[in-house]
Parts: sequence; structure tokens; C-alpha cells
Amino acid sequence: MEKRSPRWIIVIAAIVWHVQPNWAQSEWGSVQNILRNTRDNVVLDGTTSVPLRHDGTKSPQNGDWMVRHTLSDPENLNPYTSSDAGASRISAYIYESLLYAEEEAPFALKGLLAIDYPVISEDRLSYLFELRTDATFADGEPVTVQDVLFSMKVIKNPAVLAPHLRNYFSAVTDVIVEDGNGIRFVCDQPYFRNDLVLGSFEVIPRHFYDPDGLMDPVAIKSLIDGSWETREHAERVKKFAEQFNQNFNRQVLGSGPYSIENPDVDIVTQQKVVLTRNPKYWGASHDFLPSPGYIDKLVFKVINNMDAAFVELTNGNLDLHGLQPLEFKEKSWSKEFTGRFLKGIAYGSGYTYIGWNNSHTIFSDPLVRRAMTHLTDKEGMVTNLLFNLGEPVLSPIHKFRPEYHLELKTIPYDPDLALDLLEKVGWDDADGDGVLDKEIDGKRVPFKFEFLVNSGNQIRKDIALIMQHELADIGIVCEVRELDWSIFLQRVKNKDFAAVTLGWTGSLRFPPDGYQIWHSSQAEGNGSNFISFKNQEVDEILESYRKEFDFDKRVQLYKRFQEILHEDQPYTFLWKSRSATAYSRRFEGVNWYLAGPETREWWVDVPNQIYQ
Repeated sequence: MEKRSPRWIIVIAAIVWHVQPNWAQSEWGSVQNILRNTRDNVVLDGTTSVPLRHDGTKSPQNGDWMVRHTLSDPENLNPYTSSDAGASRISAYIYESLLYAEEEAPFALKGLLAIDYPVISEDRLSYLFELRTDATFADGEPVTVQDVLFSMKVIKNPAVLAPHLRNYFSAVTDVIVEDGNGIRFVCDQPYFRNDLVLGSFEVIPRHFYDPDGLMDPVAIKSLIDGSWETREHAERVKKFAEQFNQNFNRQVLGSGPYSIENPDVDIVTQQKVVLTRNPKYWGASHDFLPSPGYIDKLVFKVINNMDAAFVELTNGNLDLHGLQPLEFKEKSWSKEFTGRFLKGIAYGSGYTYIGWNNSHTIFSDPLVRRAMTHLTDKEGMVTNLLFNLGEPVLSPIHKFRPEYHLELKTIPYDPDLALDLLEKVGWDDADGDGVLDKEIDGKRVPFKFEFLVNSGNQIRKDIALIMQHELADIGIVCEVRELDWSIFLQRVKNKDFAAVTLGWTGSLRFPPDGYQIWHSSQAEGNGSNFISFKNQEVDEILESYRKEFDFDKRVQLYKRFQEILHEDQPYTFLWKSRSATAYSRRFEGVNWYLAGPETREWWVDVPNQIYQ
């Protein structure tokens, strides 16, 4: 049978966008040459590559604002119950952890709220941290070991809506306050990333999040072993969780350099979230700690349409904005634009995917999911949607990490092979109505499903529209449904979908751990395994991997993990993007690290400050 060309390539201009005819071919050609020759980050001054590191000698100055785009309101600003990337981006300025990771290789873990790296027992089951004595929350109250203990009680409270977070601390069996300012975490099994996990959770103030002291008499061991349910404090545990889940979505307090001064003014739905620099931030006096932040106000401006956000950028109402590929390619080379903005180009730490609900009647069969991947022209999408600002991927592991399985064979775009697979498992057009169907539980079920996308993200919508046109050619009805982020997220969490396009963040700096997304236990409740993928061998691999301290053995475990995902195709893995970020030239102190820039280092010289 002759292979067919993807029809979407012919119709994409009509269904997705209208390309402006007068774009700067020569500029784009120059930029392509620069990007083609490196996988490293690139900073462009016009079409010239410039150094990634700030080389100025002036001292940073406080003042000015940074107005940056966010596509939607954060799910909520509770650091434990929210798993939303937008909320995490904001919370990183407000909350702090025991340790922080240096921006440069080898990304060593250093003391932040803790004085230093923990003392680890020989059997790797005990981690002793000593807290600093001068760290304070934004209201001036000191950060104490009791706050650390309280924070872990909250995480371990099963009634707190934080299953995505709780799984990382499954090995913790006790938290003991030691003499002086020490706190010890005791584990019942080793985990090779325990130093990172125990050192990186946000410490929250007990006096703010539990003003009535509901959790004070509750032993953390009872939360861990479940005995709290039959003890005298059961109602206290439930009452605290109810209040914590409901009352702190906008009310926030941390020890970081920024805070939300007045939630009623600084958090406006569909408009903005404003963070204000704490002039009394405790860490500002320590040169060995991360930058304290110099910008007076960070404004996250909510614009739920990327095209509108670009207009705001060009009108001077945004200082920092991630460009869509088409904007980068065709709209960002005018003298006016390049005179106002520099552009940083970096590979993202995560990946984009199509998630198939594995518990859905249609997509429960791995051969059907594999057929859907054969119907996905990801290479064509990278070329025509991303303008080659990305690379196709085959697994959830960062393609530049050693755990990535380089021997996985690409599942090619092949509609004919997809049809063969679908026919093999019983999908055909026996009634001649042009739609594939199959007898399932005694009923003829049409191959018809809804593809969810979140509003304002044109690339994700383009993916769904392309799939819709491609699938229509072979008798599959795909209905694209665009929803506001909050409604979209609720549908996903409730597993009320058939297919969805999303992305996960990741890390090139640290070894991966896929437990949160891929272990079957995380398919329960509102866990991150919302596609309901369940595989016993994968569960065993993920559990063994966590206990393995031999790097080479971990690599082999994850190669097998990726082979199973490759065979079952619970996701159709699409690509990791190479994103372009435009930022105002008035900012100094800009350094592009492996993971991107750290905006807490940015500052504006007083004569160039425009907000007072």
C-alpha cells in the first residue's frame, strides 16, 4: 500500500495560523546557523551571539519592577497542595528549603535554612540537619526546628491534599528534634535522592498555618503508621487538614526574599499576582547564599492568550516573555524589537506529550495507543509548529542525561501501519459509515473521543487540531475541546478525559525519579499518574531504582523502564522544546545557566529604572 503524505501539512496554514509574508529571511537564516551548531544555551543581541554570563563590575542596585507573563492564574498558592507549574514558579520566591543547589556543575547541595549538608549515617537511613539561628520568616518570626517538624507533619497528614508530594517521603518513619538546633529524619529504607528530597521541601511557619496549634500534640509517627485515626487527636488532624486545604490558597508566608503583602490587592483573578521584595530578608547579609533579589516588585501578569501577550510585550507592558516559535521566527527581528530586548534560547528541562487515558474504553489497549503514535507526525510538527526549535523524544527521561535510552527505535509516522494495528484489535468500518468501530461488551462502539487542551496555549491547540485532521482521514472522530485552565485541570485530575496534551518539567542537573508520574499507586485520588498507567514490572523497577546507589545499575533499570513505556505507549512522547525568551535590555546581572536564568540575580541601574 502506498504511503500517504500527512494531509495536515497541506491545510495547517488554514487551520492554525496565517503566516505573515514579510518576515526577515536573512535574520532567521543567521540565527538558524547559530542554533544548528550548538546544543548549549544561546543569548542573542539581534542576530549576534553574545556571552551567557554577565561580565559587569557595577554593584547590584535595588529598585524597579519586573513584569512577566503567566498564561493562567495559579491553581493555588498553597506550597503543598498545588502541583501547578505556574504556582511553583511564584512559590519559589516566597518559600525556602533546608538546602539549595548551586547553578553551576556539579550542582552541589549547600546549606540554606540549614547550616550545611546533612550528616548521613553509614546505612543511609538517618539525615541530621542543623538549622541556622538567624533565619526568619517574612513576618520576622524565627525559623525553628519546630517549623521543620510541623512542615513534615503537614506533608505526612493523609487528609492534606498533597499525594504528589507525599510519595517522595514514603521512606521517612520519624522526625526527631535534637539538642541545640538539630533535626533528624529517620528512614526505613535508603533512597539515593534522600539528600535532595529532604533538603528541598518548602519549610512553612507553624504559627501562621496552624495558629490554633491543632497539630502540636499529634505525633508524627501516628501520621506515618496511620494510628492517628484511632487515637484521641483524630478530629484535630482532620480539622487541621480541612483548614489547610481551604484557607491557604491565597494567604501565604515563607522565609524567602519575596512575599505577598496584601492578597486582596496583590492577587487579582485573571489579572495579576504581585510579589514584593522583603527589605529585611534574613539572607541578604550572607554573601555565600543565593542572591537575595534586587527588584522591588515581581508582577506575574495573567494573559491567557499568547498572541495577546506578545502584543503586550511589544507595547512595553511586559519585561520578560517566552516567545512562541512563530513569534521568534517572524516577529522579533525589527530594529525596534531588538533595540529593546535581548533573547535567550535554551532547551527546556521537560517534555511535551499526548496523554491517553489508559482506563478509557478506547485507549485501554496498548496496541491502540501505539497506533495513535504511528498517526502522530511529531517530526513534521517539530518542523512546522516549532520551526525546528525542539527535538523529538521517545521517553520521559531528559534526552541529554545518561539515563536516556539511546537505542529505542523511533515509532515512525505511518498511517497504514496504524490501520493494520487497529484492524488487528478489531477496529473496522463494517457498517460503511466512514467511522471505525468495534464491538466492546456487546455494543458497537465508534472510535470517537474528545481531545482536551487548555485555552491560550496555541501550540497545544495546534497539536490537537493536527491530530483531528489526521485521524479524520482514517475514520476516527476527534473532537477538540478548549477549556479554561482551572476547568481543564479539574477534568484532568478527575480523570475525566480521553486524550490531553500537556508537559512535564524535569531536571538535567539531577537524576530522574519517575515514581510520582508512573507508579500505579499515583493513579489513585489526585495523583500525578492521571492517565492511570499500571504495570507491575514498572512498579518494581521504580521501587528498586530508588534504593539503588550504584549509578550504572540505576541506568540499566531505567533503560528497561523506558523499554516498557516504549512498548505500551501510555503517552505519545512528542518533543523537548528549545524555547526563546525575550527580556528587557535594562536588566543587568543576567546569567544563563544550564537550567536557564536566575531572575533573583537581575537588577536595574538607577537611571534606567522605570517603576518607582
